[in-house]
Order: sequence, then C-alpha cells, then structure tokens
Amino acid sequence: MGDKDKLILAESAEALKNVNEKESSSKAPWYFASGFLLFWGLLFFAVVIPRFYKLPTPLTMEDAKRNVFIAERAYNNLYTLSNIGNKLTGSKQNEVDAVNFLLSELAQIKENLQEDIFEMEIDVSKVSGSFPYKTVLNMYRNVQSIVVKLTPKASNSENYLLVNSHYDSKPYTASAGDAGFMIVTMLEVLRVIASTKQTLEHPIVFLFNGAEENMMQASHGFVTQHKWASKCKVVVNLDAAGSGGREVLFQSGPNHPWLVNYYKKYAKHPFATTMAEEIFQSGIIPSDTDFRQFNMYGNIPGLDMAQIINGYVYHTKYDLSSVIPRGSLQNTGDNLLQLVRGLANATEINDMDAYKTGHAVFFDFLGLYFVHYSEGTGRSINFGVAGAVLIFIFISMWRMSAVSNASLCNVASWFILVIIVQIISFVLGLALPAVVAYGMDAFGLSLTYYSTPLLVVGLYVCPSLIGLSLPITLYYSVQRNEKISNAYHLQLALHSQALILALIVIAATVYGVRTTYIFVIPLASYMLSLAFNLLTTLHDRGYAWTGVLKLSQVIPFLYSSYVIYTFVVVLTPMGARAGSASNRDLYIAVLAAVGSVLSFGFLIPLINAFRKPSLVVLSLVLVTAISLYLASSTQIGFPYRPKTSGQRVAYLQVRSKYYEYDGTLSKDFSGYLFNFQDRREDTPFKGTKVNLTGLTSIKSKCEQHMMCGFPLFDYRYVQNRLQSKFLKRDEPVQIPEPPTTLTKMAKTNINATTVRLEFNVTGPTYLSLFIKPYEDVTISGWSFLSSELAKPPKAPLPYHIYVTHGVDITPLNFYVDLTKADGDFDVPVLQLGVSGHYIQSPGDAEAVKFASSFPSFCILAQWPAIYQRYIF
Repeated sequence: MGDKDKLILAESAEALKNVNEKESSSKAPWYFASGFLLFWGLLFFAVVIPRFYKLPTPLTMEDAKRNVFIAERAYNNLYTLSNIGNKLTGSKQNEVDAVNFLLSELAQIKENLQEDIFEMEIDVSKVSGSFPYKTVLNMYRNVQSIVVKLTPKASNSENYLLVNSHYDSKPYTASAGDAGFMIVTMLEVLRVIASTKQTLEHPIVFLFNGAEENMMQASHGFVTQHKWASKCKVVVNLDAAGSGGREVLFQSGPNHPWLVNYYKKYAKHPFATTMAEEIFQSGIIPSDTDFRQFNMYGNIPGLDMAQIINGYVYHTKYDLSSVIPRGSLQNTGDNLLQLVRGLANATEINDMDAYKTGHAVFFDFLGLYFVHYSEGTGRSINFGVAGAVLIFIFISMWRMSAVSNASLCNVASWFILVIIVQIISFVLGLALPAVVAYGMDAFGLSLTYYSTPLLVVGLYVCPSLIGLSLPITLYYSVQRNEKISNAYHLQLALHSQALILALIVIAATVYGVRTTYIFVIPLASYMLSLAFNLLTTLHDRGYAWTGVLKLSQVIPFLYSSYVIYTFVVVLTPMGARAGSASNRDLYIAVLAAVGSVLSFGFLIPLINAFRKPSLVVLSLVLVTAISLYLASSTQIGFPYRPKTSGQRVAYLQVRSKYYEYDGTLSKDFSGYLFNFQDRREDTPFKGTKVNLTGLTSIKSKCEQHMMCGFPLFDYRYVQNRLQSKFLKRDEPVQIPEPPTTLTKMAKTNINATTVRLEFNVTGPTYLSLFIKPYEDVTISGWSFLSSELAKPPKAPLPYHIYVTHGVDITPLNFYVDLTKADGDFDVPVLQLGVSGHYIQSPGDAEAVKFASSFPSFCILAQWPAIYQRYIF
C-alpha cells in the first residue's frame, strides 16, 4: 500500500470517526428514551383499549317504528329469560318455563307478521340419538328445541339459511350471557324481519335449541333428524364464552370464503380474526360450539360468532342480565340483522359446490375496517412481502457499502454478526416471559394476574422487552467499527429483525398457517419505510430515517397489540376453568411475548438512538422486579375476588358402592370428589374455614378400579381424573329421589361363544354407564351406537355412555353381547358401573354445611352423585 492510499484510508477513518461523533452528539437525551416507550404505552391505552370496548348507542322503544333492532326490547326479554333461573336440560325451568316464554314471544311475532310477504311455521321438536364426543358416547333422550321457519311467499327457493343458538344452561347459572343473550337477539332479529315489508330470496330457519351445554345434543338431533335440516345450506351460529361486549367472528366456512365477504359487506361493527379460528380449532380453548355439529353431521358451512368479554362470569351464578350493557345487544343485533338479511338473499346458496374454493384470511382493524382475502391470495401476499424485504435489505446494504467506502462483503460480515445478536434477542424476547411463567408456577403462584390484568405488563411484557433490547444494547456498547456508522449498524439490527420475520412468514406460509398475516403486517410496514428511506436521502443521513420508521410502525403496533389483547382477554378467564393439569400462565406469557415481538420488534432497538439506552433496560428490569414482588408477596397477586373473578370449585357429593360377582356389597363409602378447575387447586383454601384435612389424590384408585371407582360426570372429569382429589366423610351421602338402579333382566345364549345380557336402568336426568369386559372377553354387539365398538377406548378407560333426559325420563333398556373363545360364561366376564347425578339438589345437611364453609371468592358447582359397580 502506497503513501497516498494510506493517506486516503486515514482520511476515511477520520471522516467516519467524525460522523460517529456527530451521530453520538445528535442522539436525543437519555430521558427521551423512556418517554419513547411510554408514548407507545399511552397509544395503546388511548386508542386500542377504547376501540376494543366501544359499543354503539342502544336504541329504545321510541325507535321501534324504524324497523331496526331495538336493544331495549331485547334486554327486557333477556331479563325475563334469565330470571327463569337455571335452565338445566331436563329441568322444569328449561323444558317448560323457557319453552313457554319463547312460544309466547313467537306467538306475538306471528301476530304482527307481514302475512302478504311471509309465512311463519313453529315446530316444537323432541329428539333422541347419540354420537361420540371426546371420551364418551353422548346419548340424549327427548331433548327439546323450538324451530321456526320464516318463508318468503314470493320465493320458490328450497335452500334455507339456518340461525342457531341455545337457551339451556350449565348447572347453577342463569346463563344470561351463555346464551340467553343470543336467544333474545335472534328473537328481535326475527321480529324485525317478519314485520317488515322487505322480502327475501331464501327461507330462514331459526333454531332455538334446548340442549347445547351437554355436548351439543340438540343441534345434533336437529341436523340429523329434523324435516328442515337437509335444506339448510348455510348456518350462522351464535354462542358465548363471556358476557357483554362485542361478539367476535371466530370460525368461518370451511372452504367457503364468500361467506366472509358477506360478513364484510353487512356487519356494521366488524370484529373478527383468522387467528381466533386457528387457535380455537387447535383445542387450546376448552370449549366447543354447535357449529361443529352442523359442519360434521350436516356438511353445512357458515359463520360462528360468540361473546368473549368478561369470561369471569361464564358458566357461573354471576352470569346475569345486570352485567350485560344494552349497547352490547345493539352491537350484535345490528350485525346479525343485516348479516341474516344479506345471506338470505345470497345467490351462492343456490349452488354451494360452485363456491367451495378454500379457506379465507380475515381480520378487522380496531373495529373500523374489515379485511379479507382468499388463502391463495394470502400466500401470494406473504411470499411477495418476504421477497421484497429481502431485496430491499440487499439494496440497503449496497448503499451502506457505497456510502461508507466499505466492501459489500465487509458490510455483509457485520450483518451476519448482527443477525446472530438479533436472533439471541428474538429468542430471549420469547423465552423470558415463559421462564417467568414456569418460575411462578413452580412456586405455586399461578394466575397472579387473574384479577389484576395489568400485572401481565410487568410479568411478561417487560421481560420480553428486556430480552429484545438487552443483547443488541450490549452489542452497541462494545462494538467499535471504523467503517460503518452507528446509524447504519442500527439499521442492520432492524434488517435482521426483518429477515427473521421474513423467514417465519415463508415457513408458516409453506406450512399453511393463515395466521401468518400477523407477521406480514409489521414486516410490510417496515418494507415500505425502508423503501421510502432508500428513495430519499434519509437512509444515509444519520438517524434521520428513524422518523419514517416510527411512523410506519404505528398501524402494526395498534393492530398487533389489539389482536393480542383480544386473546389475553379471552384466555385469562379460561385459565381458571381449564383444569389443573396444564400451566395456563404459559399461554398468557407466550401471547404477551408474541405481542411484544410484533408490536416492538422494530421499535425497541431504537432506544440505541438515544443516549444511555442501558437506563431503559434497567427501567424494564425494575418494573419486572416490582411486578414480581406485587404478584408474589401482596394481596394484589391473589387471583380471586368475590363476584367479579371468583375461583371455580367443582366437586361431587359421592357415594360409591361396589357389588361383587355373587351380588354382595363389598364397599360402601362417601365423600367429596374434587375436579379442580385451575392450577392452584386447593391451596387458596388454606387459612379459611373449609376443612380439607385428609384430601388425597385418587390416582392410585384409577390404577385399581374402573373409572377410578367414582361417578366421573363427563369427559372433563375423565380427562382430569389423575389430578382429582377425594375427601372422605364418615356419614353416608344421602342420595335424593328417584333412586339410581341397574337390573339385569335376562341372560341369553346366542351361540356357543356369545351371550347376551339385558339390563334396565332408572334414575335421574343425568346418568352414566361404564362398561368394561374382562381381558378374555370382547363386546361383539350392543344396543348403543354400533360403530363405537370398532373404536374401543384407550386403556384403561372403559366405554362411557353419557345419558341425558330432556322433557321426560323413561327407563333405559339396553343389551350387551359378549363373546368368549371358550364359551364359559359362568365366571366374571363384565364390569358394569352406573352413576346417577342429581345436579339441582343441594344435598343433605352435612353437604350443605360443608359447602357453606368455602370462602366468598369461591363459585361452587356441586351435587350428589351415586356410583354402583357390578360384576356379571
């Protein structure tokens, strides 16, 4: 190298040093860095939160002449319906009182019918049937529904639109939100349409079903047996996982994206996301809806919408009309009225197969605008954005090389180093909240945010921001590059973030994940800001490019925080009813981490454009430490509060009897079987009046006895049986009337190796049969659903026949055919258990006293149940 070259190199180095010094002096003061983060926090609380909870002004009876949805009338109906009380399938409240209320309202609607436009038919349906669901064969007998068909006289269409919801309840709830809210909304929509001189192309069937809570029995009965079911081509299903607020569209189709187009066209207050659809269908949400039955057994596509806000009162005695704002009814009513009218005029219904063209990607932006496109279009957008980002990153690096008088290889080598640092940041941003969740759970401190949601920020969001910011901040504090300016280095960090997101987008798109769009939004915004900076001189003018970047990230920040907040609102209450087997804190931690990465991934590195960025990191550490203290050492972190966010406590007042082969009673014991609904199980009761001395796990009993030797109620009790605990009591549990009985009626030899045993069962509305042959015996036939014999339950579970009676209770007669190779049936061949559940009974005096000892923050769901095991 000659003297001239050395001089040029020295001058270049000196020039770059001067640039870096100038950049350093141009950095904003350190106190603006914290203000920078606070700005985005304030933006969330000033824009996202108000938009999320915004409801329209409810209309009153003074507006009735306008032929619009009237929230006041719907609310009055809701008040009446919920005041009937607990509408358990099989109860008088459900089978008589609720039915009479609905028939009375329907009669009024029919009186005001535009008879020259419509014909209205009302059918009270009673159905019986069975189908497999989870761990049970779900059998229903004489469950009721009210089915209404509104037919436009000017149309000859034989293709119907179906609108469905349910009026029955879970035990011990008035079910104003789930789903009385949707029932009265349907009534009001039917009233408006039927009384308006506006004809339709297709008939509408309104299904007011009376047995959804027992694993969607009435909808199965309708879709498989009702005379109008085969002509229903599209369904709008309405349900709830909360009480109040806006309803969300969380399932569509399948394979009919045109339905989402109708939602866009007619939903006045859009609230929807493909992310909800994919999460719901993954099984993370511990719920299901009738939408499943219509799809599976009727091949009917449609739209599935539900209330989601205030899930704390869902399925509890606090699900009352008083907690539901009238604006919520107006919101859902406006949407449903226009959507039903739109779909009832849809030409696509005439030829459904012609429009079966795959899935849709859909989402709303703050309730202001609805976006949707086909899955194929989504793939093109995803690949296009990812590819464009990679191209712009290369152009940016080329510009850096040219401006800095450094080779492209030199810039690329620094870029690779920064990528490594950014990958570490990305991983830490996702991992640190999970570490906090695991740690809190290990110390028995799950759900500390349950009643104080703001703790989510300190426990999970701040650790994620620490992970995102710490590595890159440390890197910039030690790196000394004499060729590439600090501002360029900061751009390389953002390029690295973009590269990571682009690779995620490509991989997720190839895998078929439609939720990929949530990564595309911030990536596309970064691409646009980078393109603008490259087209101007901002790219090469120190930190001048950061202004455009910040502006470009406003929309991604608003949307990402909006959609993640939606799922935090939904999943937080669900964590207290999802069982004790899984750590639901981890779900919230992951959501907070993903939200932080999407909302701040391109923003948090910008703290290095301020002086002393380490102070921001230390501030985040301080907030996390304070939050951990509040969550672990103060009453703020105790999860439960009376009425507003209580602890769900589910247990059975059990009496178990074991009868041997010779008919003798070998065991007869009583106690309380707890099916804990959340991770904390019984620990919140310590120091209270409730006496749980002697509470033990039933896991060992599950290894010894069929169904653990207890009257496990439904699939939830079965799935959570290994976490269940039993508290024995000395005094036998008194079982109400009618008695649960199992009688062997006959034993018939069919052939040399097969025998038929016939039985009769009587008891309350809710019964279960547990059937398990001995090892050398097979069940070759029975009177239940024959296809289930080809799919034996996973060992050690027996066959579980879950039986619900609706409008009347009749004895259940059934048979079981047993085949044995040696033909010897004079030895034990079959275990058969029968359990009866007396759900609306408070139990005997001792059980009532025990229930009254629980603290005020507990929400009990408990009843007497008897289990009798026989050997034949």
